[in-house]
Amino acid sequence: MPNHKSAEKRDRQNARRNVNNTASRSRVRSQLKKLHTLIDSGKQQEALDFLPKAISVIDKAVQKGVLHRNTAARHKARLTLHVNELKVKS
Repeated sequence: MPNHKSAEKRDRQNARRNVNNTASRSRVRSQLKKLHTLIDSGKQQEALDFLPKAISVIDKAVQKGVLHRNTAARHKARLTLHVNELKVKS
């Protein structure tokens, strides 16, 4: 239990931020999972269409401070690489 008013406020802020960060992180992971599923199943056109949406969600997570920008860049680079490999295979 916090003993000071400022500590109580800090608890409230942390709880709110935790909910927002968890939701944002979950959104990113869901998009990554969907795109990986499309890539694994070899659906080239659907993966190409879905890639900008996934990148957008990743970028928004960076803006909100949920992901580090280098982590986001790594994810985006690898996803783009995998999608481009689908184009080469077909």
